Amino acid sequence: MGVIISDDILEATHMTEDELKQEFAILLYQKEKLTLAQASRLSGLDRLQFQHLLASRRIPINYDIEDFKKDLDTLRKIGRI
Repeated sequence: MGVIISDDILEATHMTEDELKQEFAILLYQKEKLTLAQASRLSGLDRLQFQHLLASRRIPINYDIEDFKKDLDTLRKIGRI
């Protein structure tokens, strides 16, 4: 599905198409509607660049205890800890 944003909307916001995509991605990420990976794809940035964008706005990464436990299990399985 594609979304069409008219040029007059872009002009009214004084934003480029890429900037608007990033704003949508940040908003949906903050509302926990998209994962970090999904939001970074929507923004057109790689994951690290998107994380830097979030950090520049002081938006925390959604990472809870369950995520941490899964990461620990993965590290144990691959012999890193």
